[in-house]
Amino acid sequence: MHRPLAAYIGFLFVTSPAAVFGQASVTQRVAASDPIYLIIRTDDVGMSHSVNMAVQRLIETGLPLSVSVMFACPWYQEAAEILKRHPEVAVGIHLTLNSEWKFYRWGPVAGREAVPTLVDADGYFFQSAEALYKNHADPREIEKELRAQIARALRSGLKIDYVDFHMGTATRYPEFREVTERLAREYALGMSEYFGEAMDAPQYWAAPRSKADSLVALIERLRPGVNAVVTHVGVDGPELGALVDMNTDQPLPEMSKNRQGELDALTSQRFTGALKARNVVLTTYRELIAKHGLKAMRRPA
Repeated sequence: MHRPLAAYIGFLFVTSPAAVFGQASVTQRVAASDPIYLIIRTDDVGMSHSVNMAVQRLIETGLPLSVSVMFACPWYQEAAEILKRHPEVAVGIHLTLNSEWKFYRWGPVAGREAVPTLVDADGYFFQSAEALYKNHADPREIEKELRAQIARALRSGLKIDYVDFHMGTATRYPEFREVTERLAREYALGMSEYFGEAMDAPQYWAAPRSKADSLVALIERLRPGVNAVVTHVGVDGPELGALVDMNTDQPLPEMSKNRQGELDALTSQRFTGALKARNVVLTTYRELIAKHGLKAMRRPA
């Protein structure tokens, strides 16, 4: 994620003519008496073994989850094997155009020669969206790379429900967003943030020991309708502890401890107790798409 997420609150679907994505559908106003729905979206799956082990632990709690896999990363195959054992989990492609960790880098699925404007001198993705954009990334190469990541995901044998965007890069600039939306339509995939869900991730910036407090506070202010919290989990240890964030857009120090803190918070009784206290209904992107259909998607404001 690596950036604050804008909240889209008030309507279940965004309907401004300038924001329409796909075909129009009936606007549904959220009433105060409607249920409170929450999607738990877990990002960066497949980034490392430590992240995969944390996601496995989170899945084993039985919480309904939407899990976003980085198919450009070396550990995506382990992530796919874990998810095959849990077909109830909604799976997304965490479309990846950045590689932000010092000493641990990854590059394009399409191959560095196929997409030269997307890589640095060593053939790896750039550490930030801004660095990629300043390299005059060719939208045709963006399409080639994102198409390669989607193809790899589909070959994995997993049921793929949706796409979202590592560090927001695949939709941050208009020419990138146009490519991403067109591919989602072509492959009939949902897009996270495009169903009017109120997106938030306050626990990301909270100190590790305060992340449960942050999640409980989030639950207490959820409004009726569809909400989503974006999470990043990991097991604190030498693997994650060795990584240093090079993302220039508000890097997070002590990433390993922060990701362990998110895992501890999400699996805590305080979190599940807060959900029960407000009668929050956990849902997933798979269920959201089945209920409303892909035509309900709207480009966020």
